[in-house]
Amino acid sequence: MIIEIGIIAGDIWDLLEERGDLALGEIYDCLGYQKDRILMSIGWLAREGHITLEKVGEDFQISLRKKK
Repeated sequence: MIIEIGIIAGDIWDLLEERGDLALGEIYDCLGYQKDRILMSIGWLAREGHITLEKVGEDFQISLRKKK
């Protein structure tokens, strides 16, 4: 499963790079993976410091972390 999570994390990264900031619900819709796998992949990216998450209403805004 760890390989699958890594692949999905890469797909999330590519999607954010291409489209910019997205709501979690939009990521679900764009990628079509199981929600639990997307959440694990987002957790991986967040833990590694590659993305930021911000609560917006009932959803979360996911952004690639800006390079300094």
